[in-house]
Amino acid sequence: MANLIKIKRGLDIEINGKAQETVGSAMHSATIAMIPDHYHGIVPKIMVKPGDKVKAGTPVFHDKTFGNMNFVSPVSGEVLAVNRGERRKVMSITIAREHRIEYEKFDVKPLHSLSGDEVKALLLQAGLWVYIKQRPFDIIANPNNAPKAIFISSFDSAPLAPNNDFVMRGKFGDFQAGIDALAKLTTGKIHLGIKAGSKSNEFRMVRGVEITEFQGAHPAGNVGVQINHIDPVNKGETVWTIGAQDVVFLGRFFNKGIVDLSRLVAYTGPEVVEAQYYYTLPGASIEPIVKGNVQTGIPLRYISGNVLTGLQVEADGYIDPYATQITVLDEGSQTHEFMGWAMPRFDRFSVSNLYFTKLLQNPMLEIATGKIKFKWDARVVGGRRAMIMSGEYDKVFPFDIYPEYLIKAMLAENIDKMENLGAYEVAPEDFALCEFVDTSKLPLQQIVRTALDYMKKELE
Repeated sequence: MANLIKIKRGLDIEINGKAQETVGSAMHSATIAMIPDHYHGIVPKIMVKPGDKVKAGTPVFHDKTFGNMNFVSPVSGEVLAVNRGERRKVMSITIAREHRIEYEKFDVKPLHSLSGDEVKALLLQAGLWVYIKQRPFDIIANPNNAPKAIFISSFDSAPLAPNNDFVMRGKFGDFQAGIDALAKLTTGKIHLGIKAGSKSNEFRMVRGVEITEFQGAHPAGNVGVQINHIDPVNKGETVWTIGAQDVVFLGRFFNKGIVDLSRLVAYTGPEVVEAQYYYTLPGASIEPIVKGNVQTGIPLRYISGNVLTGLQVEADGYIDPYATQITVLDEGSQTHEFMGWAMPRFDRFSVSNLYFTKLLQNPMLEIATGKIKFKWDARVVGGRRAMIMSGEYDKVFPFDIYPEYLIKAMLAENIDKMENLGAYEVAPEDFALCEFVDTSKLPLQQIVRTALDYMKKELE
């Protein structure tokens, strides 16, 4: 029987617009954009030029630090442009997609006959290594370092997150092959986190993993929380992480010998007309999905990812390679409220129970009248001010870490204190809820990202 860990701190944010478990149809994105900034910490070396023909799996650029780490096209077509910014920084590589995708063929032998080094070389060559990340520093895994363990979370607890039990139906053959490939890369354990009470038994039948069930509010599904409760990262240690759908990419590659990056993403949010799932590709434009399927008459914010950690994009922007959902919110720029936060309300979500809404969130009342539909938009609702040591982070931060002291050490760039306070095992996403409840309105995820980059620069 799997171990059970109960997460006692956290917060589930009730937002309308969860995706129905149906798969919608949308036009294919005519162009694909590969954006190096989506792969944090790499310096791209371009391998194509405008007019070149590419197939799915053709290298488009590689990392200057690790020359064998390729970043490949997810489609076949023609390279339209290599777009550069200041100091000739590569902003994006755009590709005109062909309707029918042609794939590069890779010489992939059966997994049981491959060594760990051969598996690693194939993943680097095929551009799939970029889906394996490491702690510390929350960057693409260094292929020269072996991890003590690999962590995979089979569920996402973020607001409106996709249901992986639905998304993964019919894909467990590839998922198992992906696990078998990862097992070649470490002598340690592969940990698979499962949501307690999940009706699907397919994740529980995966071989070669150690299963742990997690119960509790968000961020129980964050892999960082699972690492902290199972096998924390100490100085000098490395663990790798990879998303459940990304494991499918690996298995699909070893089963078919091609790089097929198609995935189901959840189209969600209170301003979505028909929230459901769509097949798409990394770097595809979201326009075919959102066009005609959003509320009109108000400014909207489009997010590649969830509302806590996602990237803001335009209505014709591109989905990033790690996103598994698209979210649409009211921008809030046309909302003007009398008395602001001081006005008594029955339709606003409050962590501190400031409004009367809490009185209506009675389970018996919800059975009779239905769940409250909160009004959400993208406003910060407040201004930045000095950091208040109030303990509010601790209520939603289920790590064995003092978050406020760690943030202060990061702001001070005090590496010794950051090491002692647990910086090696955190990522920006782990502080998303702290940022949400923060009365000081500090950009905590940005602070963590900057601090981790500083640590990496100074220590490596």
